[in-house]
Amino acid sequence: MTSQRGESAQHTKGGRKGLDKSHYLYIAVIAAVILGALVGLLFPEVGKSLKPLGEGFIKLIKMMIAPVIFCTIVLGIGSIAKAATVGKVGGLALGYFVAMSTFALGIGLVVGNLIHPGEGLKLAPYDPTKKAATDSTVDFLLGIIPGDIPVLPTLLAAILVGFALQKMGKQGAPVLKAIGHGQTLVFRILIMIMWLAPVGAFGAIAAVVGATGAQAILSMFTLMVAFYITCALFIVVILGSLLRVVAGVNIFKLMKYLAREYLLIFSTSSSEAALPRLIAKMEHLGVSKPVVGVTVPTGYSFNLDGTAIYLTMASLFVANAMGTPLDLGAQVSLLVFMIIASKGAAGVTGAGLATLAAGLQAHKPELLGGVGMIVGIDRFMSEARALTNFTGNAVATVLIGTWVKEIDNGQMGRVLSGAEPFDEQTMIAHGAEAVEAEAEAGTELREKVPA
Repeated sequence: MTSQRGESAQHTKGGRKGLDKSHYLYIAVIAAVILGALVGLLFPEVGKSLKPLGEGFIKLIKMMIAPVIFCTIVLGIGSIAKAATVGKVGGLALGYFVAMSTFALGIGLVVGNLIHPGEGLKLAPYDPTKKAATDSTVDFLLGIIPGDIPVLPTLLAAILVGFALQKMGKQGAPVLKAIGHGQTLVFRILIMIMWLAPVGAFGAIAAVVGATGAQAILSMFTLMVAFYITCALFIVVILGSLLRVVAGVNIFKLMKYLAREYLLIFSTSSSEAALPRLIAKMEHLGVSKPVVGVTVPTGYSFNLDGTAIYLTMASLFVANAMGTPLDLGAQVSLLVFMIIASKGAAGVTGAGLATLAAGLQAHKPELLGGVGMIVGIDRFMSEARALTNFTGNAVATVLIGTWVKEIDNGQMGRVLSGAEPFDEQTMIAHGAEAVEAEAEAGTELREKVPA
């Protein structure tokens, strides 16, 4: 049997390894964005000629849209069925998650309509039937990348397959397991593609800045600032008010209690890095083990408030940048699509970008060319997404524990006041439990570069 000290050391070693990988990619993307902006400003024509680099990367992302959507929706429907069988806690958790994700998507649309990010750039729309003005070698290389599969038929097929597997019961379990393995493979390919993000970001940013000048930089900076402010307000005002009214807890005290987890998330840009710690800390806070075991792992797949805000704001940014803003009907349609498709945007580098591209492709394929701009700033917004997702799941656990009367208010008061501090040694026992719990919720902890 592995000793506790050995497990702890192994976990730490693995964490450092992932952290280093994440930082390499992060630094490379930042350097690529800065270099691309400089090339676009100083040598506009050279910047425009680098556009195929961004286009090639977007084509690779498009290639993965259908498999990502299919696998995550099929497995997601299966996990909903599992959570619902838990009874009152599962049903309440799922209802809350759907409501809050929809609300977060709506907030993203409202803020996007207020600030009009990307307006005035007027980038050339994407036309899949039109060949770019490139030499034969570039055409040949871009032609190697497979064409995209229609998104909406894939979504419908995934929903039908998911419900069919539910009806099959135990007979469908091997198929569901096989699709789970397929999802792992798909995400591994997506991670490999994301290591090309610096190249894609460099080409896309250089081309955009070369065509529009400093206005592109200002527009991207505006989107990032607006997104960070929106996430902060969502946590403090929306989640904070809910927490105060329902549980009588101050959001800032809860955030102080989770301070170490915030540092971990900020350094890895992934809320999944703190999953075992959140389970342990919510139990120490006084929420019953069954409630934590259902709410936290399921929330990691279905309660993605930060990702929801990002998807809608980024969609409006791309639409405005391409000079074809979405009307109200298209925005509502996009919102409905994102409510379903955003369930596949958790935990893996590039999954959120693939979901964004899927939404645009399903509604206005000509907007796909603008996703190249998002590639350059996606990593800058990942911390806010992860922190918002994590806080949303922590708040949800306290709320649901309060609603079903499975929380020790006295224990919670002592913990939040600092009278009963969290014992870090209890973390060792929760690593394996977190993996098992998340597997029960229909998701897996995958070895990956943090999203």
